[in-house]
Amino acid sequence: MSEARPLQLLAEDEGDLAVLSAALQDAVAKVGDIAFEPRSRRLTIVFNRYRWEAGVRQRVRSALQLGGVMQVQTRKIRRDRPDGVVELLAIGFQPEEAPGGTLTLSFAGGGDLRARVECVDAVLADVSAPWPTPRTPSHEA
Repeated sequence: MSEARPLQLLAEDEGDLAVLSAALQDAVAKVGDIAFEPRSRRLTIVFNRYRWEAGVRQRVRSALQLGGVMQVQTRKIRRDRPDGVVELLAIGFQPEEAPGGTLTLSFAGGGDLRARVECVDAVLADVSAPWPTPRTPSHEA
């Protein structure tokens, strides 16, 4: 089962975002791997994603890209520390004037990143070969 193909997912609505959120649960990224390009209205984050779908303990480098991003705000994320690590818990969406809204990436420790978007336009793609990891992420009840 470890030979699962690389993920390539597209999200265009709230239901699709739930799939991306599940795939990215417990993914880790360095703060320096979060890039907002205001002129292109694009937010890209590169993660080390736990491969829940593989059935074995593996991580893979994955990129999440959001299009149509009008504004990005962070809370409790030290942007002055590019080597700081954040662990993604979930991605949520708060609809506003259709089809826009605010995507919220919630991180362990209470930090979050909010991206105001024209519409849901997200792509997640694995960009490396997987590698073994000694631990399976777990959460306290």
